[in-house]
Amino acid sequence: MLLRDAAPEDFPAIAAIYAHHVRTGTGSFEEEPPGVEIMIERWRAIATRSLPWLVAEVDGVVAGYSYARPYHERFAYRFTLEDAVYVAPDAAGCGLGRALLTSVIARCAAQGYRQMVAIIGDSANAGSIGLHASLGFRHVGILRNVGLKFGRSLDSVLMQRELAQK
Repeated sequence: MLLRDAAPEDFPAIAAIYAHHVRTGTGSFEEEPPGVEIMIERWRAIATRSLPWLVAEVDGVVAGYSYARPYHERFAYRFTLEDAVYVAPDAAGCGLGRALLTSVIARCAAQGYRQMVAIIGDSANAGSIGLHASLGFRHVGILRNVGLKFGRSLDSVLMQRELAQK
């Protein structure tokens, strides 16, 4: 496995990984997968803030990605970030998500950010909840029935991790 910064040529694979999760899962509340160009626009918005967007390569193929973005745009939240992590279905359970998120956390802490928030779609999303808990995120709340996908009302699980001392 090779972890590295994302590059424009990675986005067909990134978009395909995310499309799988949008179409089949409840970790994202998007209902239609965004195309490659939209994913590149999202990456550029994050890159302009010098925030990490990493990919994991396995045998030369992008098999997962993770990034951090601002939690809110208001100035008071400037030291708080939100994370995201997605792994290709055939690479699930191999430690890619852990490696990616660990690296994103370390980079954000090194940049002086203080808090990271995970907003996890679906309270039944045991994989993401467990991954975040194992990396020091603590459960801070549940927003009940705030999403509707696949004809089901879904919760958002809120988890939080301190990155650096105030």
